[in-house]
Amino acid sequence: MSLSKELLDLIACPICKGDLKESKDGMFLICEKCQVKYPVKDGIPVLLIEEKIDLKGNE
Repeated sequence: MSLSKELLDLIACPICKGDLKESKDGMFLICEKCQVKYPVKDGIPVLLIEEKIDLKGNE
């Protein structure tokens, strides 16, 4: 399930307030600046800092 462009334009990374990009599989939103990703569960982005996953593998 893909998120709408309108929603992606409205939401931002809770850490740096930067843009988020949807992963190819649509299961995560990625902040390239912070090098973290946030899960998308049942089509709903979970933008809680506690839910972030470090892209570098160091949480």
